[in-house]
This record gives sequence, structure tokens and C-alpha cells, in this order.
Amino acid sequence: MAKSDTKRDFRGRPLRKGELQRKSDLRYQYTYTDPYGNRKYIYSKDLMELRRKEDELKRDQLDGLDIYAAGRATIDFTFNRYMSTRSDLKGSTQANYWYTYDRYIKDNLGSKRVVDLKHSDILQFYYFLMKERNLSYNTLESVHGIIHPIFDLAVMDDIIRRNPSDKIMGKIAKREGVEIVPKKALTVEEQRAFKEYVANSPIYYHWWPIFTVLFGTGMRIGECIGLRWEDIDLEKRRISVNHSLSYYTDRKTGECRLRVSTPKTKAGIRTIPMMSSVKDAFEVEKELQLDGNGLNATVIDGMSGFIFQNRDGGCLTAADINRAIKRIYTDHNAEEILKAKKEKREPIIIPHFTCHICRHTFATRLCEVEDNPKVIQSIMGHKSVVTTFDVYADSSDRRNEVSFNKLVDRWNDAF
Repeated sequence: MAKSDTKRDFRGRPLRKGELQRKSDLRYQYTYTDPYGNRKYIYSKDLMELRRKEDELKRDQLDGLDIYAAGRATIDFTFNRYMSTRSDLKGSTQANYWYTYDRYIKDNLGSKRVVDLKHSDILQFYYFLMKERNLSYNTLESVHGIIHPIFDLAVMDDIIRRNPSDKIMGKIAKREGVEIVPKKALTVEEQRAFKEYVANSPIYYHWWPIFTVLFGTGMRIGECIGLRWEDIDLEKRRISVNHSLSYYTDRKTGECRLRVSTPKTKAGIRTIPMMSSVKDAFEVEKELQLDGNGLNATVIDGMSGFIFQNRDGGCLTAADINRAIKRIYTDHNAEEILKAKKEKREPIIIPHFTCHICRHTFATRLCEVEDNPKVIQSIMGHKSVVTTFDVYADSSDRRNEVSFNKLVDRWNDAF
């Protein structure tokens, strides 16, 4: 006779799915997943008591659904419901969503019912954040990036008819005279000035390798700081981009640390050709480390052998690099102004920029020499060619101006 697969307690009674009796203390345990994807447990010394708790739990969960369907759900409830549907978000993105919600939204709107909030309420809330909390327009956009999908979910679930946050950001931008300035790549002169200053500085020369790699590959910052020696082939001059490092807070533990994740999109997994200067940068970085404290020995989520390291031998973060950029261009500009005055010329001032502008600058230089957007898309790891065209169009405008000036010269020669 076949043996039954049904689990039983120590008295031989069959157990339901999710139930078990622990050997250590003979207590009964029921395991379930809450609506937000978190694994939870309930316990009892008695099986019948455990099942009463199970039935009560199921009623509570149904009551929650009833509350939502009846339009009595709060922003807190709906945001949690929204996040439970976004299993596609990477850990760092989820952490950023929770951070923004907890810091700017929860205490002000969290207890408000979704159905009670009107367009003017959201508009007033945004102005409160700008005027009282001194939020910049860019940070407000991050808040809106959470508020808007919360109400979108309620619209799609027929809880409300319209999204009260629709068209608000455009209205604020117009009223406040906010100029949406597109991210600008460094010019050739600015890029050259930055790299030469770093290379020749007794203070900042050790940053030369990573900035050469950033400007010479167009990698996202997380992809660059996550590079391992095994990801590069110096002989074939290839760089394999197959993972990324992100620094964020784990909401469950409250711990801030670097984590390994897959690239931003599937298109992010790619191979980038290695320019000679980039190859030199990797070799210089290894020499600097071997002459100093040795190679990076950090282990993150089971990965090791990372190329770049900070002064303590750990991996770099985007914040580390952005701080270095600011120190470098501030010192450069101060020295350049004095130098240009002595030489009676206009100074080359490096504008404020972040590590992401290194990627944008690479893309712009690439667009200036490559006419095939598909090639650019592949090297940059863009998910959509639309993103590529945004950069390509900016570069094309400058190329068109150069071409037109050549045409003017030819025209003048002809006449």
C-alpha cells in the first residue's frame, strides 16, 4: 500500500498546507505570505487553537480587501498594495521608493483616504514640500513618481475615476518658472581639462584610472565600480558588463551596504570594446594597488576581485566619486582662473557635473563619430533606441552646425 504524502503531527493528525509541528518544543506553526509578499508565522501549543488563528487571519485579509474595494483605503494601504505588485523592481529601486515615501509622504498623506484627496489637495501638498520643506523641483519629481502610480492603481481598480495628480508637475513648472534643463555632456575642451588636471595632480592622480574608464566606456556608475578583473580581457580588449553594484538601505534590517544586482535592463548585459587609454587605465590601477595596500579583497554577495577600491581597500560608491569630482573641478577652476589671467586668455571652467555625466559625455562623443543608432544603443546598453536618439539628436545638432559652417565656407569660395 502506498505511503501517504500528507504531513502529520506527532499524534498522527493530518496537517494542512503551511502547518507543521516543531520538534524542539512541539508547538504548532502556520506559515503564510502577507499581501505585501512578506513571509509571516503564527504559533500555538494546540492545533485547534492554531486553526482558529488561521481562520481569523483569513477573515482579516478579506476585510482588508473589502476596505479597499469599498473605497476606505488610505494612501499607506494603497502604497503597500502597489509595492506588492512591483516584484520587477530591483532592490535598490525598491529601497529608494520606500525611503522617499517614508520621508516625504507617509507623515503628511499616509492616513488620508484615497477617495478623499482631490487635485487641489495634491497641488497644495506639493507646494508645501517646495516652500516649507525646501524640496527642489527634481526631488519633487521623485515624490510625484510615487504619488502618481498610487492613484493610477486606484483608477485601474475602479476605486476612483480620475488620478488627482495628473498634469500637476507641468502646472507647477509653468507657475514657478522652472526651466527643465537637459543633462549636458562636457565639451571636448572641458573633458580634456578635467582629465589632464587629474593626471598631472599630485593630489588626485590616483583617480585617473577610474575616470578614464568612465569617460572611455560609457558604463553606468554601478557597472563600473562593480567591475572585476575577471570581467576584462586585456589581450582581446573587451569588457564584459554583466552585473552592477548598488549602495542602499535594506528596509527590513536597516543596514546600508553595497549589493550586487543585475544591470538596469537586459540590454545592459553587453560587451564593450576597450580603447588603448582604458587598457592603460586598468594596468595603472593594478600597479598603484600592488605598490600600495594590495588588490581589493572585498567580498560582496559572494563576488570578489573587484577592480577599483577606496583608501580603506573597500569598493567605491557613486557618492565617493561624486565627492571627488566636485573637489577636482573646484580646485581646477580656482587654479585655471589665476593661470588664464596671467596668460591673458579666457579660462576653461569645468561646470558642475556628476559621475552620470561621464556616461552622457561618452555617448555624445560616440554619437559624433558613429551614424548608426543601433551600434550606439548596443554599446550604451540602452533598452530602447528612443533613449539613444535623445542623445544622438543633441550630438547631431552640433554636427549639423559644423557641417553647415563648412558649407558656408565652400559657398563663399564658390562666389
